[in-house]
Amino acid sequence: MSRNSVFLVFLLLAATSCREEVEVFRPETEQVGQPEYTSVDGFFLLNEGNMGSNKATLDYYDCTTGLYTRNVYGAVNPTVPKELGDVGNDLKIYGGRLYAVINCSGKVEVMDARTARRIGQVDIPNCRYIAFNGGHAYVTSYAGPVEINPDYRQKGYVAKVDTATLRVVATCEVGFQPDELEVVGGKLYVANSGGYMVPSYENTVSVIDLETFTETKRIPVAPNLHRLRADRYGTLWVSSRGDYRTVPSNLFCIDTRTDVVTDTLGTACSNLCVVGDSIYLYSTEWSYVTMDNAVTYGVVDVRTKSLVTDRFITDGTEAEIKMPYGLMVNPVTRDIYVTDARNYVSPGTLYCFGADGRYKWSVRTGDIPAHFALVGQRKTVSPSRMLNADF
Repeated sequence: MSRNSVFLVFLLLAATSCREEVEVFRPETEQVGQPEYTSVDGFFLLNEGNMGSNKATLDYYDCTTGLYTRNVYGAVNPTVPKELGDVGNDLKIYGGRLYAVINCSGKVEVMDARTARRIGQVDIPNCRYIAFNGGHAYVTSYAGPVEINPDYRQKGYVAKVDTATLRVVATCEVGFQPDELEVVGGKLYVANSGGYMVPSYENTVSVIDLETFTETKRIPVAPNLHRLRADRYGTLWVSSRGDYRTVPSNLFCIDTRTDVVTDTLGTACSNLCVVGDSIYLYSTEWSYVTMDNAVTYGVVDVRTKSLVTDRFITDGTEAEIKMPYGLMVNPVTRDIYVTDARNYVSPGTLYCFGADGRYKWSVRTGDIPAHFALVGQRKTVSPSRMLNADF
């Protein structure tokens, strides 16, 4: 029996063996794909849920069986109050544990990556994204309340968490409303968004020396920064949402040896996934001028730093996707996974496309499906790439 088959059996037992007075949250499983046997066993998918409703949920896709299971956290942990919590904002695996950043609940939920059984939590207010290095988790925090306010003056910080004890051991102040972060060469890069301070957005990337855990510099880039991804050549890719009016969304390159912006691609970007020498990306660029979203897709060559195609879905199926929201590419099969948040208030959809960009299958998810974490069994792919979401 495969490890993932054991996982499904565990879910069913957990859902039926709880005390009678506890309402049982049974998982829902359906066949959607064909079995594949590679170094990737499957992946977790974190559904953000609607703000204020405690509807964040966790799903699991088993590549070895083609089975998709919804609500695995609720099934395994039926006695946890409010289940995962309010707004799932990031998901990663490190050291055999699954870490879910739950933004408005102000916590990082920690689970066993094999069973999704709850281990504990780390309390961090208005937490956003997570990265790992050397036995520590690094979590961005807006620090202050959830509030759109041009006069917002509470700077954010990065919390350093000991993954053995699940305790915050240090903090480092950065810019306003820090979002994604990435570790490259002994440095931690943090995208400061200033997202609450409309229209005066923050526009810098903070650089933190990991040895001293102090901010050493700020790199000016563009307004309302969001995503950070490093490629294998030492380039850090940074996305800007723009100001939704006159400054468009864009994608930038920082040379991590000099910490200088070297390239501007002129390509809108809401989310991106680096696999090999390719970056898959999409954009849902909102404009207060047109009062509409402009949806685009593309693939960038990291060596030439240029857009090589304006599509990675080749059969026209992208017309079915109302609001692309999550993105992941399997590093072995190169299957492409895109989530559709649809109207943001009802269940979304996960789409799977083959390496040729043609539709393979789709499945219903929870509300606002967003963040992936790949689970690997064999070691033909390095653990740092196998066991982290959003390559």
